[in-house]
Amino acid sequence: MNRSLPTFISLPVLVMAAVLAFSNPVKAQLSYGIRRVKKPVTIDANWDKKAWKKIPEVKIGNPMGKVPAFSPVTTAKVAYDDHHLYLIFKVEDKFVKSTVTEYNGNVSGDSCVEFFFAPDETQPLHYFNLEINAGGTPLMFFVTKPWTEFTPLDNESISQIQIAHSQPKVVDPEVKAPTTWVIECKIPYEMLKKFSNVTMPRSGAEWHANFYKTGSRTSNPHWFTWSPVDFPKPNFHLPEFFGTLKFK
Repeated sequence: MNRSLPTFISLPVLVMAAVLAFSNPVKAQLSYGIRRVKKPVTIDANWDKKAWKKIPEVKIGNPMGKVPAFSPVTTAKVAYDDHHLYLIFKVEDKFVKSTVTEYNGNVSGDSCVEFFFAPDETQPLHYFNLEINAGGTPLMFFVTKPWTEFTPLDNESISQIQIAHSQPKVVDPEVKAPTTWVIECKIPYEMLKKFSNVTMPRSGAEWHANFYKTGSRTSNPHWFTWSPVDFPKPNFHLPEFFGTLKFK
C-alpha cells in the first residue's frame, strides 16, 4: 500500500501479521494459469482487443474489513512472453478518484488496482507490490519483510514499466456515477532482476501472487482481494495468503 504504515492497522494487528508470516507457509488457496502470447501485446488500455480474448480472467471480489455500500466489479488477466509479463485490469466502479501523480505516492488512497507478486519460487514471501491508480500513476516496492524491510524502486526502474490508462491522469472531483476504467501494463523481467532473483516464466514455472482493488480515501473506502486473506483488518501485505500463478 503506501510507504508509511496506514492508520487503519494497529500495532497489535501488525504483530499478529508478523507471527502469521513466520509460522505459516504460503497457503495458495487459488491458482491461475498464465498463457504465453505469440507476439508482444500493445499496451493501450483496451480490454476488448484480440490479444486478450482467449486469456482467462480472475475475479477480485473477496472483501477485507467492512463491506462497502458499493462493491466494484474488478477482473484481471495476465499473459507472458520471453521478455515481459503483461497485466490488465478492468474495474466497473463508482466513486472514482485519482489525484496522486508522483511515483511511489499514496496511490492506494485513490481508486487503485494492485498486483503483489513473488517471482522467485525459492522465496515465496519476498514480493513486489505494484499499485496503480486510475490515472496510471504507479507505486512499486520490493518487500522482504512486510512493513519493516522493503526497497522502494527508483523512478528510472519504475519508468521501464509501460502503463496505459483509460481515465485521465487526474480524476478530481470524484466521479460518483458508474464508471468503467482499465489499467494495462508491461513489466520487463530484466528490471525485476535488479532487485530479486526471478524464476523465468516458462511452462511449468510458478510464482505466487495476489490481485487487489482498493480506494481507501475515496468516499466509498474498500479493500478486495483475489486470493482470500484471513485477517481481521484490511492488510494486503500478507504474502502467506498469495495464490499461485502457473505458467503454461
